[in-house]
Amino acid sequence: MSGPHLDAEAPIPYSNPMTEPAPHTHHAIDYIEITVPDLPAAKAFYTAAFGWSFTDYGPDYAGIAGETREQGGLCKGDVRPGGPLVVLYSRDLDATRDAVERAGGTISEEIFEFPGGRRFQFRDPGGNELAVWCSG
Repeated sequence: MSGPHLDAEAPIPYSNPMTEPAPHTHHAIDYIEITVPDLPAAKAFYTAAFGWSFTDYGPDYAGIAGETREQGGLCKGDVRPGGPLVVLYSRDLDATRDAVERAGGTISEEIFEFPGGRRFQFRDPGGNELAVWCSG
């Protein structure tokens, strides 16, 4: 693989004002995003059923608070076929995007910015959709 060698074991700090920093692992499953048609109803359900708490990021998104950092989010929208979106972490988003394409993946959403980072989405050769994000 071309590009700089990335140490997969080196922790990447996560900045969340409500929790303590925790490491991210390069190319590991890092976050699960659950699409819901009704955000307030979904928050009420997950709070009552599992005791989850949330950080609101506007009317259409709420982060799922974990013990050491956010572990997922609820995203208002149409429920996608295949269920929740699995999100991987990368220290070099551009290099990871290129590697996904070289390996036969199809980019379904080009790199975009969001509060806290950047991300893209892709489909693997079997049709599964995943996302990859990086901080900053």
